[in-house]
Amino acid sequence: MDEAQLRSLLEELTAAEKARLLTGAGFWTLHPMPKVGLRLMVLSDGPNGVRGTEWDERDTSLLLPVASALGATWDRAAARTAGELFGDEARRRGVHVVLAPTVNVHRSPFGGRHFENFSEDPLLIGELGAEVVSGVQSRGVAATAKHFVANDTETERLSYDAVVDERTLREVYLKPFERIVSKAGPWVVMAAYNSVNGQTMTENSPLVNDVLKGEWGWDGVVVSDWFATRSLRGAALGGLDLAMPGPKSPWADGKLAKAVQQGEVPAEVLDDKVLRLLRLASRVGAFEDSEPGGGAPPEEARPIVRDLATRGFVLLRNEPVGGAPVLPIDPKVSKVAVIGENATIPAVQGGGSSHVSPPHVVTPLAGLRAALPDAQVVYQRGVRHRRLLDVLAPDEVADPDGGGAGIRVDFLGADGEVLGSELRGTDRLLWMSGLPHGAKSLRLRAKVSAELGEHVFGVSGTGHFRAEVSGREVLAADVARTSGVDDPLADMLEPPEQRFNVVLVDSDLDASGRMALTVEFTPESTEGLVSVGLGHRAREWDDASELAAALAVARDADVAVVVVGTNDEVETEGRDRSSLDLPGVQDELVREVLAVNPNTVVVVNAGAPVLMPWSGEVPAVLWTWFGSQEYGDALADVLLGQAEPGGRLPTTFPAALADVPVPLPAVQPVDGELRYDEGTSVGYRAYLDRGATPAFHFGHGLGYTTWEYLEAAVDGDVVRVKLRNTGDRAGREVVQVYAADPLRLAGFAVVEAEAGAEVAVDVDVEPGSDELRVGRSIADLRLIAPR
Repeated sequence: MDEAQLRSLLEELTAAEKARLLTGAGFWTLHPMPKVGLRLMVLSDGPNGVRGTEWDERDTSLLLPVASALGATWDRAAARTAGELFGDEARRRGVHVVLAPTVNVHRSPFGGRHFENFSEDPLLIGELGAEVVSGVQSRGVAATAKHFVANDTETERLSYDAVVDERTLREVYLKPFERIVSKAGPWVVMAAYNSVNGQTMTENSPLVNDVLKGEWGWDGVVVSDWFATRSLRGAALGGLDLAMPGPKSPWADGKLAKAVQQGEVPAEVLDDKVLRLLRLASRVGAFEDSEPGGGAPPEEARPIVRDLATRGFVLLRNEPVGGAPVLPIDPKVSKVAVIGENATIPAVQGGGSSHVSPPHVVTPLAGLRAALPDAQVVYQRGVRHRRLLDVLAPDEVADPDGGGAGIRVDFLGADGEVLGSELRGTDRLLWMSGLPHGAKSLRLRAKVSAELGEHVFGVSGTGHFRAEVSGREVLAADVARTSGVDDPLADMLEPPEQRFNVVLVDSDLDASGRMALTVEFTPESTEGLVSVGLGHRAREWDDASELAAALAVARDADVAVVVVGTNDEVETEGRDRSSLDLPGVQDELVREVLAVNPNTVVVVNAGAPVLMPWSGEVPAVLWTWFGSQEYGDALADVLLGQAEPGGRLPTTFPAALADVPVPLPAVQPVDGELRYDEGTSVGYRAYLDRGATPAFHFGHGLGYTTWEYLEAAVDGDVVRVKLRNTGDRAGREVVQVYAADPLRLAGFAVVEAEAGAEVAVDVDVEPGSDELRVGRSIADLRLIAPR
């Protein structure tokens, strides 16, 4: 619809009807308005997939590489493709608004949601974020640039006040949003929980009304982060357009309409908000009779996701052993040792609201075994590092009622009566808006394959648990929240776990070798989020013998692939990281394996930087981020040379804690204030300002070929760079252009060339610098191009 048509619809609405549209109808939905043809609109979380309106592992979503992995591609086309996949998924799932991309800044590696953001550099964030937005919106689905603004810390995230000077705010934290608004025009922007310079972002008129809507001329909808709307008049006058979730908010139940009628909120302010909402509805087709496509995530998306993952993998180091680099591994290799917990329990996404349930996850072990059918690929876990016990494997559990594999969940009333029942998977179970059917408690039942002897089980959640194994009580306990996280998602982000040991005897198992497990759970509260999980370990873990077993297979292998990393317990929404060390004793595992096999490749499966004290000793280090549902196959492609490790670091990797320019205390508010005292000295700028040398520089990344930079010429705001692939195979290069004085990223472009071929690429650059420098990273600049 054009603006005149939208305004005519606006005139048909009463003040009460207008106000009703500005608070959600439910947790993920907006109110329809049949009198003007407006249908219900659906919103969904989406930074690395489109979850839909339920948190249910049976309702699967395409899982893409996380934003930091997309940032590592430095590839606008790849980001655009990711956005198109998001848009297609949203259409399939009946979603009109995807709450992505997250375009905050890698201010500190301690940031808990580091993985959910693209980069430490505002230009790189803005360019890739704009492509994601354009891709999503090309499908008639709204993208949401979030979280506006200075939302770079998770500690006290609901309440801290970011104190930022004007220059820093403009040059670093507003710049990605400004670029995305100007280049892609996102239809939605999300106002953050935090305050900036004394005003909460859902009421921050100087930044929302004056800058976003005024100075930048943006015409979309400002939606609150969930439950972030704190007042009626302040939010109305501060530029907020939509309070989520519903049906309750400071604007609901006629309160906003009454404020307009009493003159506390001008009528034209209300009209502007509703016009923006109607404009959004028109853009996403909510005035049309459209149905979601339905079905499972499409199979044809799998190779696209796999390729996106390989484009983000960063080869940090690849030194020769015996005359040749360790990578790529010869596909004719006879025996490969795969070691590490993340090889079979990979981290493919971080914790929090970005979580989706993929249709499958290809593990590193499975990917390598599929790619090397004629080789002996042996596995040992070596060490454990997760806080929670492993979830029960799907093939280990069966429905006692005969419904197939899975756990039977009964929803119980106040007197224990069964109000409903469903068969669920073995992952952690979540209900965002309370238990279904008005239930007061749950009963989880499963037949579990088990061997005789000692087992360790765990239940996680907040409330009262009672457990039985084959009819005998083995646990009765109240489990309290132990986390210091003050967050509505606390039970999901850091659930408490109660463990209990069970010794199984013959009478505990049925004829098929299964025990009957029953867990009754009465949550502390049945309102809002309810979370429960089961964990299991077959026997007590012996660190020494498991490490010895790992070293034995490594010693006998032609090459050892050690997969280390973090997980969604370490990197998560709602909590900043307390350490940059790999969890557990993984550093020791790397050193021990290297000592018995010099042909060792370390694969790091993490979303944010970790300290790698062994990185100068290991011949090959491949950084793979949280690598999507196709992670294992993408990893095999790169390790075996079927694909180029195409990534370059979008953020600086520190060598030691002392090098981190924004250390842990700087992400912890003091008396409610989070001071950005470092100013614009963030990321590589800080390393340059201090003369510090990181472990790996911004922009760093090796490939399987070599490049010679021949010449660079400037024509206005375009730099034409000529280079040659001097290696013996086709390759992909990220050409980086930096402005001098101070040194900062000014432009970048991706180029591909066959072995021996010469190629030229035009790089659009930021205006303003008299001298431009061109190269492979901020520490490897090979050409100078004066304007």
